[in-house]
Amino acid sequence: MGRNIKLVLAYDGTAYHGWQMQPKHPTIQKTLHQTLWRVLGGPTQPPHASGRTDAGVHALGQVVTFLTDKPIPAANLVMALNDVLPADMRVLSAEETSADFHPRDSAKAKTYRYRLLRSEICSPFLARFVNHYPYPLDEAAMIAAAGLIEGEHDFTSFAAADPEKGLDDEDRSKVRTIFSSTWRREGDELIYEVRGSGFLHHMVRNLVGTFLLLGRGTITAKDVKRILDLKDRSAAGPTVGPEGLYLVNVEY
Repeated sequence: MGRNIKLVLAYDGTAYHGWQMQPKHPTIQKTLHQTLWRVLGGPTQPPHASGRTDAGVHALGQVVTFLTDKPIPAANLVMALNDVLPADMRVLSAEETSADFHPRDSAKAKTYRYRLLRSEICSPFLARFVNHYPYPLDEAAMIAAAGLIEGEHDFTSFAAADPEKGLDDEDRSKVRTIFSSTWRREGDELIYEVRGSGFLHHMVRNLVGTFLLLGRGTITAKDVKRILDLKDRSAAGPTVGPEGLYLVNVEY
């Protein structure tokens, strides 16, 4: 079976078509797999991640595992992989873990962050990493309403259909537990941070889109609760862009 190696990975997702391997496009999984093949000197199975980040989404602490029979010490993999990986992807740590550890199935919680830049002008050195939103917003209302989605709920209203999971995805439970949901102002940025047991396809981006409707006065705080209870995707706000979204960390 081989050794089970756990990596913590950070990446700028701008140039990639998400995590999932695709034959005609660069992806995080494909780039890492090719690098592992090169560094380890032979074929390896594709690495597994805690979850599939979408095209353009970033990660500060994506957790990945792969199997290998090679004797290279896990700690040496950090430098060896980073020497070959492109500059927009870095291994932060590497360690051997138990055979039954799986980065997705073993996860207890994940935290995502979404960055809205509120200044009039967006620096070209920030444009890949924030959603520039200089328009009027009732930030206090957004901050006050953030906690409305905390707890265990059916998040169907905030879940996009996932074409990669096929028709049976419609039958899967959309119930998730949100442990914390907060908006905060940091300098020129309004930042959303959400920690939960798991997240559905586009869920965080759809939540942000709905909170933006609240900030613009299109809906009220009561409407946020109503949208949650409706279990209807068409009732919620639009899907905001991927450039402001980060997978912050995964807890086990």
